[in-house]
Parts: sequence; C-alpha cells; structure tokens
Amino acid sequence: MNISKAFRQTVDKAKDKAGEVLDSLTPDDEPVGQKPQPVTRKALVIVFNPTISSEGGRKLSQVMGWNDTGKLISGYIADVRECSFVYANYQVVETIEVDRFPVKLDGFAYTGDSFMKCIRSGAGFHQPDAVDYHRILADFDIIRRIDSGAIDEVWLFGFPYGGFYESIMPGPGAFWCNAPPLEKTDHCSRRFVIMGYNYERGVGEMLENLGHRAESIMKHVFRNKRGDDNLWERFARYDKTHPGQAEVGIVHYAPNSTKDYEWGRRARVKSRHHVWQKFPDLDGNPLEVDSDEWGKGDTREHHLWWFRHFPHITGSSGGVGYNWWRYVVDPNTVR
Repeated sequence: MNISKAFRQTVDKAKDKAGEVLDSLTPDDEPVGQKPQPVTRKALVIVFNPTISSEGGRKLSQVMGWNDTGKLISGYIADVRECSFVYANYQVVETIEVDRFPVKLDGFAYTGDSFMKCIRSGAGFHQPDAVDYHRILADFDIIRRIDSGAIDEVWLFGFPYGGFYESIMPGPGAFWCNAPPLEKTDHCSRRFVIMGYNYERGVGEMLENLGHRAESIMKHVFRNKRGDDNLWERFARYDKTHPGQAEVGIVHYAPNSTKDYEWGRRARVKSRHHVWQKFPDLDGNPLEVDSDEWGKGDTREHHLWWFRHFPHITGSSGGVGYNWWRYVVDPNTVR
C-alpha cells in the first residue's frame, strides 16, 4: 500500500511538472501541427439589473422580458469551447448581481423611473453614454483580483444605453480592443479584457462581441507583417473589397456580403474559406458559396462558422503562433 501510494504521488508530480512545461512553451518551441493543450480562463461576471420600484419592485430584466443571464452565459461558454475546438474553456468564478444603474463618466446614473421613461419612448438617453470603468474597477476590486490570478477577465452585463464597450483592454501595454485601451491601468500586473454584454440580446450577439475582440487582437498580432505574410488580412477578405478573392471575411461581412450584418445574402461568390481548415497549407481553388454555407442569415451560426476557421494548431512562423485562439483569450501572449 505504501509503495503504491508513493508511486501515485511520483506520477502525479510528474504530470504536474509536464503540465508546467507545456504551459511555458511558446509557439516557437512547439512542434507543428498538434492539438494545443486546452486552457481555462476565469471570468468575473457583474450583472447590472436594478430593481424598478414603480414596476412592483421587479428587476429591469423582468420588467422588459429580457434574457436570463445564466442561460446566456452557459450557451456562450459552450459555443466558445466548441468553435475553438475545445481549446478555450471559460469558467465563471463569481457572479455579482448589482441592484443599481452603472455610473457614467460624468457621474450621472439613471433612476429606475428615468430609465424606464427613456426606454419606452426611445429618446432622452443621457449623453455622454460611456460608463466610468475606473469606478467599476474600484468598486469590485478588479485589479487586485487580476493580480492575484483569481480572475483573467471581466464580463459586464447590462442593457441598452448601459454605456459599455463590447470589449476594452486595461493593463500595461494595452492596445485597441474594439475600444481605446483603458488609460491609467499600467499598475496592473498584466493585460486583461473587460467584455460588455447586453441581456436584451442573445448568444449570437455575445459571439459578435468576441468576434470584434478577435479582429482587434489579430490585427495587432500581424501589425508588423506586410503582403502575403499578413495572414490576418488574407483571412479577412470578402468579395466586396477583394472581388473574386474572398476568403473567410470579418464578423460583419460574410464572403458575399455587400453591407454590415448581411449574413443571409443568396448571391454566390468565389471564396477560399475552406483552405483555412487545413492550415498552414493554404493552397486550394476557390469554391462558389452563398449563405447556405454559414447558416442562412442566422447571426449565431455565422459567427460560429467564422470562428471555426481560425487556425488552431501548435507551431509558428515568423514569430506568430499557429493557434490564433491563444491570442484571442489571452492578450498577454501578443508580442
């Protein structure tokens, strides 16, 4: 029994050590073409869902018949895991429901009655709309939690005119992440992303927020690459901007889109989207495709289709890793 226990302890230590080695590998150290080790990213969820006294003391989400954040979160986590080929595994470590409206940059905060008047009339919303992110950082002790490793990112849930960016990056060396980097946060030990979600909307729109985060990060990853070496610019081509040379497109534009959000267009165009599924071999003739390929106009289906084309293997070339998801989920891996 003692020998068996000692043996198991030795094996467990070896596994832990191997895990540490794998975690410390950079893309340049990795063999090419293998499945990357999955990662777990810890999220703090903060839900602004104030009580509306004039509506019988019900929560704003109940008064308006908006979505349950728990269901949104579970659907989103499952979708991200699936479309990242089980690489990106999000874990909510704490959910805080806040019974008040977030404070704007100029100190303004709605009351229940003032917000309901605006939302029902569709007018009169406060400007500037932007929320005070530094107050949120302070109120919820976020920098300390990031520094300690308790969390890796923050998910804010709110409502129309809540004042959140879809994503924003604080931390040392923070860069554009569908919003300007959050200033005066260099004292944090690392970069992180604050996501802004709207529980009026669905999982498809949450994926769209992540998509814009990915676009920003990958553009930054390839910022010093030119011509054919800039694989992000090639991935993002669509027929409107590159006639006859479409590849996968961007979040708002499928290969055949002519305007924002036009994911259901039936016109067929030539696209080489399929070659990205055998990355890094990008040879292949274009295929004629239309919206049948990416969900016939369904927001969620298009975004899942788009993300499934992200390179997701080990290895690197020219200092850029072959697993783009590594950069999307952890901006500290961006050189």
